[in-house]
Amino acid sequence: MVERGAPLRFDLAVIAAAIGQSHSGALVLDIGCGDGALMAALERDAACDARGIEIDAGLVERCVARGLSVVQGDANIDLAEYPDKAYDFAVLSQTLQTATRPDLMLDELLRVGERAFVSFPNFAHWRTRTALMFGGRMPVTSALPVSWYETQNIHHVTIDDFRDLAKEKNAVIERSWFFAKERAISPVGANWRAEFAVFQLSR
Repeated sequence: MVERGAPLRFDLAVIAAAIGQSHSGALVLDIGCGDGALMAALERDAACDARGIEIDAGLVERCVARGLSVVQGDANIDLAEYPDKAYDFAVLSQTLQTATRPDLMLDELLRVGERAFVSFPNFAHWRTRTALMFGGRMPVTSALPVSWYETQNIHHVTIDDFRDLAKEKNAVIERSWFFAKERAISPVGANWRAEFAVFQLSR
C-alpha cells in the first residue's frame, strides 16, 4: 500500500480526480513523474497501475524507495520504445514547455496512451504580457518563478497555441481546466486570465 503524502499540486489533483472518477484500475504512464506524487495517489485512491519515467536520477530513487514503478529516461527519446496504445492514460504535467519538440511529444503521448493529459503554464497570462509590455523583461511570476537564465522552459506555449497544435495533430480536446493562483476559473478569456491549463485529449 502506498503511503498517504502531502496534498497534490492543483493540476495533478484534477488529473487524479478525472481518472479516479470513472477509470478505476486504469494503466497510467506518468511522463516526467517527479517525486511520484500523482502515481502514488492514483495507486492508493483509484487502484490504478501507475508507471513513471523521469530523467532525474535522484527523483527516480525517491520514487523507487516509495515502492513506485519508475525508470530513468529522457522522454524526448525513450518514449519511442513504448508500444502503441499500451496505456489507458499518458500524463505530461508541466513538462511540455521543456520538451525539445512539443509537437512530437504530443504525438508520442497520443500514440502511447488511449488518452492523454497535458498541463502547462500559460505564457499569455496577463501578468506576463504586462511585464513584457511595460518592463521590457522576461517576468518572474508564481507561474514562472525563476529568471530567464535559470528556467528549464525552452518553448513558450499559450492556451491558444496548444489548441491550435491539438487541431493540427487531429487530437480531440475532451475536457479542459484553467487555473489562476492555483484556483479553478471559468474558460472565458482563459488565454489571458489563466496561469495554468490542463487538457484531456484523445485521437
